[in-house]
Order: sequence, then structure tokens, then C-alpha cells
Amino acid sequence: MNYLKISKATDLSGTDRKIYRALEIFPGFLSWTTLLSLLILSYFQPVWVAYFIIAFDVYWLLRVVYLAIHLIASYRRLKNNVKVDWRAKCEAIKEWEDIIHLLILPVSSEGLEIMRATFKALVNDGYPTNKIIIALSMEGREGPSARERAEEIRKEFGHRFRNLFITIHPENIAGEIKGKGANQAWAAREVKKEIIDKGNLDYNKIIVSVFDIDTCVIPGYFHCLTHKFLTVAKPHRASYQPIPVYHNNLWQAPFFARTTAISNTFWQMMQQIRQERLATYSSHAMSWRALVEIDFWSTNMVSEDSRIFWHCLCFYNGDYRVEPLNFPVSMDVCMDKSKLKTLKNLYKQQRRWGWGVENIPFVIFNFFHPAPFKQTPHLLDRNYININLLVDTKVRNYLKGAGQSIFDAKKQLLKRCGVKDKSKQFRWRKKLFYIFMQIEGFHSWATNALIIAVIGWMPMVLGGDRFNATVLSSNLPSVTRILMTMAMLGMVVSAIVSTLLLPKRPPQYGFFKTAKMVLQWAFLPLTIIFFGAIPGLEAQTRLMLGKYMGFWVTPKSR
Repeated sequence: MNYLKISKATDLSGTDRKIYRALEIFPGFLSWTTLLSLLILSYFQPVWVAYFIIAFDVYWLLRVVYLAIHLIASYRRLKNNVKVDWRAKCEAIKEWEDIIHLLILPVSSEGLEIMRATFKALVNDGYPTNKIIIALSMEGREGPSARERAEEIRKEFGHRFRNLFITIHPENIAGEIKGKGANQAWAAREVKKEIIDKGNLDYNKIIVSVFDIDTCVIPGYFHCLTHKFLTVAKPHRASYQPIPVYHNNLWQAPFFARTTAISNTFWQMMQQIRQERLATYSSHAMSWRALVEIDFWSTNMVSEDSRIFWHCLCFYNGDYRVEPLNFPVSMDVCMDKSKLKTLKNLYKQQRRWGWGVENIPFVIFNFFHPAPFKQTPHLLDRNYININLLVDTKVRNYLKGAGQSIFDAKKQLLKRCGVKDKSKQFRWRKKLFYIFMQIEGFHSWATNALIIAVIGWMPMVLGGDRFNATVLSSNLPSVTRILMTMAMLGMVVSAIVSTLLLPKRPPQYGFFKTAKMVLQWAFLPLTIIFFGAIPGLEAQTRLMLGKYMGFWVTPKSR
């Protein structure tokens, strides 16, 4: 059993399955317990809840100020990095000309307009296109139209790149779910077999990027990525994360879709400053050598973009990280042909992003599971299977009867194989930090907005005369109002930064459209609830109940 390829409890059996299932229940149980406990206590102990609400509002204010500072700092870095001549910086490094970029573009039902825009941006990036390999991976379930669209792109752009390799991902492969992860993993394996291995290309000098097909690079992106790869320590033990800005159709999208998309951009910007909390998201890059060593992306995952980081972190025993590029790539805001369809699609998109909560049981399970297969295969080679046998039930029972722990047996076997056991490198403190970070992040996503908007009023609604007769009942609304008014600082900063980041206004729009872009932030509190907390809570509830989600492709329209 390769525990780093599991996606849900049903992939396991016996005790492992029960433990993993309990871990799946935990995030939703924690969120619902928090909300329901506060609701019930608002009736029985309204004073307690009132004090909690005031303390929580103070915490929220401090958090807003803290994040606003990080947002401003990230914005300054982004603007500075866009101005840097990254080509000149690369040319100062002799090895840069040896670097080859492999770009995997998984495609579902997206049309030629979106595909062309992505390829035009690649050509205009400025990086030598003879050092770029494109894997355009179409879905076989789309029928003949998939091949036709791919061939049209090959005719227009095939001559511009070192290779433009088209793959058709077959449907109904056992163990796969229909989604981006399975598609890009298929493409990577085909490129490895047909281009990289046949061409005897050096794994150490290939950077692989996987982009959503609507991702358009900003000129200088690949030079920036190359420079980062060549100048950081242990470049093969890192992923590289740009900042997603949703500018492709920003002016056309409805206001609620814009504010939701821009809020996500801001969160990613703030995470770039807090590197210790940064995980891979959507379009990102990593070493080809590392990708081959972990045996590519999991094909049974919904949140494959973030799972690849946690997979590598466990695989390399904590010796893996995400390097922030502080450089933007442009993507599409969720938009359909009507506002009603956009509302529905935006909710489904946020729910799918909220399904990233499935990483919590994965992380906890693999951090503490004794299975010793997490050593790198290129070190273990033929002894890899022998070490894996230690997790077999019969071997466990034998070791138990002999009075020997599985950990001691693992050490002895690794020593006989001549392999250094690096498991101690991943310290407990670091593991606990990652676990807390994941739990706190998803719990906040599902509960914070509801606590402020709904629970905060419950002591006055449910507390009755027992609470309304107290001085605290008259002070609670005014204190909350003052603290939340002060917290509006975050919304003001968001409005300013979003205005500064706006792409050039299309000629068909006037000044009034720009004014609406600023005024839209007044609806942020509602956006956070309906396109943040509620879909996030639904995703956690589905995981808690074992109602596993499949991959949902966001329709793209411009």
C-alpha cells in the first residue's frame, strides 16, 4: 500500500480505514460543534457567549490589521518583481541556458478562444520557446472535438516551441476520477516516455509547470521562475508558486464573482509573505526529478494542486517547501452566460476549493503512520519492496512476538541496505505546526464569518430577559459595531490594492465602471458568507458524512 496515493478512507482497510475515517469526520465535526455550541450557549449562558463574541471581535480586528500589512508588503514585492529584468539576471548565471521548461496544459471542454490566449501569452513571455516543451492534454470523453481543437492549436503554434505534444487522456481508467489530476498525470507519463526519455534529457535540468488552460503568463514569468530555481538552496526539494490574479475577464464578470476572485488573489498574496504557510495552488511549478520520484500526481484526487505539496512533504520527510515567486499569472474569473448561472457555478467552484479539507486527514495520517516507504525510491532501489514488507500484518505480529518494535526493525533493515534513515529530520514540532495550520485555516474558513454575522446576535435573540436585563446586553451591539467598523480597514485596503492591480480598462467601459469596481467591496461581508463560509462548511460536512465529491470543472466564458 502506497499511503501517499490514498484519497479517502475507502482506499484502506482494517484499522487504517477506521483511523482515516475518524480523521475525515474531525474537521466538519469541529466546525459544527463550534457553531452549535455557541448557538446553544446563547440560550443557556448568553453572558458567556457575549464575552466570547467581544473577544472574538478583538481577535478579528487584530487579524485584519495583521493581514492588511502582509497584503501591502506583498503588493510592493509583486510590483517590484514585474519591473525586474529577469532575463538579464538569468544571463548572469551560466547554467540558465541548460534549463528546459515542460508545461502541462490539461484541457476539458474549454474552447479555442481560451486556448489561443494562453498560447499567445506563452509566445510573448520572452523566454526562448525552443527551450519550452508543451504537453496539451485533452480529455478523451470530449470526443472528436478534443482532437480537432488540439490540432488547430498545433497548426497555429506548434512550430514556435521545442515540442508541442498532444495527448488524449482515456476515460474510465480503473482507480481514476474524472479530473485535472488524472489528465495531467497521464500527460506527464506520456511526455516522459515519448520525449524526455527518448531524448535522454537530464531530469535535473527540467522544470515542470502545470497550468489551468486559462492561465496566461505575464512577460518575464519563465525567466523569473528559472532564476529562482537556479539560485535557491535544494531546488529539487521545492515547488514554485506564482500569484494568481483573475484579470482575463475581470471587467466583464459580475461584481460578486470579481470580489470572490480578488479575495482569493489577496489570500495568495499574503501567503507569499508567510512562506511557512504556503502550499501549492492551481498553476505552479516543480522539479521534474521530484515529480518522477513521487510517481506523478495522484489520479484519484479532487484537490490535486495542493495535494502535490503534502505528498512531497511526506515523501521527503519534511525536506520540502514552496518557494514564493511574488510574480503574477493571469486567470479567468468564474463567469457564465447569465448571472444566475454564474452564481451557481461560483458556489460550486468555492465548494470544490473547500474540498481541500480532504488534505487534513491525509496529512495527519501520513505524519504519524509508521509505514517506512517514505524514503526516496532512487535511494532504496531494489530494497524498496523489502522495506515496505515491514508493514505487512504477519510481519507486525512476528516482530511483536519477538519483542521488537517496527521502528527498530526498520532501522536495522535500512542499515543493512546501506540507506540512511532520514525520518528524524521531520521534527514533531514542524509536523504539529502544519497540522494546526491546516485545521485552523479550514475551521476559520467555515466558521469565522458565521460567528461574526449570525452568532454574534444570538445572545440578544435567544438570551431573553436574563440577558437583556444586564448592562452587557446594551453594550454588546455598540462594542461589536465599533470593533467591526475599525475592522473595515481591511476592506479599505482591499479596495485600494484591487484598484491599483486593475488591468487596463477596455475602451467599451467608462469611468463609472471603474467606480463600481471600488464600490463592489461594500458587498464583501455577504460574499464571504455565501461564497466562503457556506460552501466551505458544506464541503466539510460532505467529508464528515462520507459523501465524497468528484472533480467539477469550472465553465469558462469571456
